Amino acid sequence: MNKNYFDNFLWNDRELSHKIFNEINFFSNNINRKINIMEVCGTHTMTIASSGIRDILPDNINLISGPGCPVCVTSAGDIDRILKLAQEKNVIIATFGDMVKVKGSQGFDLNKVRAFGGEVKVVYSPLDALKIADENPSKKVVFIGVGFETTAPLIAYVVKIAYQKNIKNFFIVPLFKLVPPALKFLLDSKISKIDAFILPGHVSVIIGYKSYDFLIRKYKIPSVIAGFEPLDILRAISLILKQLYENKPLVEVEYFRVVNKKGNETAISLLDEVFRKSDANWRAVGKIYLSGYSLSGKYLKFDAFREFHIPEKESVEVKGCLCGKIILGLAKPLQCRYFGKECTPSDAIGPCMVSSEGACAAWYKYGIKK
Repeated sequence: MNKNYFDNFLWNDRELSHKIFNEINFFSNNINRKINIMEVCGTHTMTIASSGIRDILPDNINLISGPGCPVCVTSAGDIDRILKLAQEKNVIIATFGDMVKVKGSQGFDLNKVRAFGGEVKVVYSPLDALKIADENPSKKVVFIGVGFETTAPLIAYVVKIAYQKNIKNFFIVPLFKLVPPALKFLLDSKISKIDAFILPGHVSVIIGYKSYDFLIRKYKIPSVIAGFEPLDILRAISLILKQLYENKPLVEVEYFRVVNKKGNETAISLLDEVFRKSDANWRAVGKIYLSGYSLSGKYLKFDAFREFHIPEKESVEVKGCLCGKIILGLAKPLQCRYFGKECTPSDAIGPCMVSSEGACAAWYKYGIKK
């Protein structure tokens, strides 16, 4: 352990921090093999980077970033479709900030569309997009719906409001992704060597821990749902190692203060009303079965791709960019030839450097060297 570590970072409970780290050391020494733990959530990736957790773990524990950044996993083909939408006449694109810098296959992004006269507005909530539609009745407002189960309920709520108020110039791009099907894909494909998962806290608040039963039933993969403080993540690692040491795989809830078995039933009911599960395109992977949400029934008319007749587009990745491999746990940012050179947060080649939750952005911001 870096002896200055606990002096350099503020911990809520220093004594507990030492206790957890001693547990980690004990289990890792007794397991005595390389252990690959994938943190699925991009917020976990940022916490691990900012707190220096990777530097103090035993050498045989390898933390790998997974597909937990919604911007990063949006396929290149879907980015091209968004850019095409943005060039339509009398269209205002409303989006969260990260999306404006994600480049399509031709090397331009929503920022460049805006520079050439397109209307692109950064919003903090889909409710802001609905307000823009109300204020601009002669234009069609399209909100870019990118996110996991955490973001989707609020967007479903806004779509429902638009339906109830009969707002005819508001649309969304439904590019939501679901976490459990992605985990199934990773394990079934055996693309990555994964010994355990640190599962996302925010997503789990919505879907509940019962949604991960398949990880034990079918795959026997130790998993812990973790909160977002450094101590949460260290505790999750300790619990995972204990499961491996005892050969008793479980889905445990470290983030017990907000995660329950069934999740947020109100949010789930709203999702079931507005959306249906559908196949979704993931960057570097292609389609994953029933891994996304599409609008359904009476809400289908709010689908922007349908309204503007924009078909699916084949994804073309930037040659040499390792973002696809990084989100699959097959590479680390420093292995990319563009990292920190041609690709920086101010002028990113791949979305892993664009997004505030991307692995490349985390490694760049906090100067990670290994």
